[in-house]
Parts: sequence; C-alpha cells; structure tokens
Amino acid sequence: MDRTPATGAAPAAPVPVRLLTVLYDPDCSLCTFVRRWLERQRQIVPLELVAAGSDQARSRFPELDHTATLREITVVGDSGQVYQGDAAWLVCLWALAEYRPLAHRLSTRAGAPVARAAVLAAARYREAQWGRPAAAAGWGERPHTGGDGGSHRPEGGWTRTAPEAAGDGCADGCADGCAPPG
Repeated sequence: MDRTPATGAAPAAPVPVRLLTVLYDPDCSLCTFVRRWLERQRQIVPLELVAAGSDQARSRFPELDHTATLREITVVGDSGQVYQGDAAWLVCLWALAEYRPLAHRLSTRAGAPVARAAVLAAARYREAQWGRPAAAAGWGERPHTGGDGGSHRPEGGWTRTAPEAAGDGCADGCADGCAPPG
C-alpha cells in the first residue's frame, strides 16, 4: 500500500464527483453558446450552469473570487473541488458521455498543449468579440500567468511559452468512476 510521505499514513480515498457547477459569463456569446451546447449533451455527471458573479453564484460559493470567475471559466464540484482554466474545460468534457475519452486524452502530457491551445483560442475570441483589450472588457488590469506556460498581458493579449509537464493520464476503468482529469 502506498503511504503519504509526510505522515506515513495511507492516502485518503478520492472523493467521488456527483455534480459539477459550471460558472459561465452570461454576457459572453461564446460562453452562452457553450452553456447551451453542454445542456444538450448526455451527462454522466450532472452539470449545473450558473451565471458567474450572480447572486446565486455568490451565495452558493462565498469563498470564491467572483470577479475572477468572470475572467476565467470556473467549475465547482459538489465536494468543494475547484477547477479553473484548462482543468475546468477538461472536467466539463469528462462529465459528458461522448467526450470523456477525449478529456482523458487531453489530460495527458501529449494532449495538454492541445487543451491549452483551445482555451487560449477561446480567450482570444472573447477579447476580439468586444473589440478592445481584455483588460478593458473586465478581464483585469494586471497580467495573468498560469503555471502552464500561458499568460495574458492587457497590452499584448494571450501568449504561450514552453508547456509544463501534464499528468500521464488516468488509470484504466474510467467507466467505473475514475477521478476527473486535472
């Protein structure tokens, strides 16, 4: 049996995900399109779609930075798991019957750059939709840098540098309740 290095105790069992709440920007046409698309898909794990920054979102998740949830897709699991950016997109795909295998492929070392490119393309679309820099559209005035090599600078938009190593995928038996990617 594997032991946790710090305590020598057996690691805690993974917490099952039974519901995911997707916080989306209701003022973004791409976000509302994706929301409608998600609603039409067959869901293995139910997705509840809530407008980011809304009274409902603030009362359900008071610990979240609700300004940040308008800048970047955020998904909250029923046991308090929080996924943002690439991981949020992947967990949404993981919740869908038709797309779970794709989510697992995109969560591997080889698939991570593809997932990140899709998220960056969506961010560029959002920026272009308003016809002004992302900072002026409420995306924040400070540069944003993720641990995955992607960054956003208000004056220059999104850029990508060398990818950070991603996980090597999941164990076999996904249909039997493996953990979400990310």
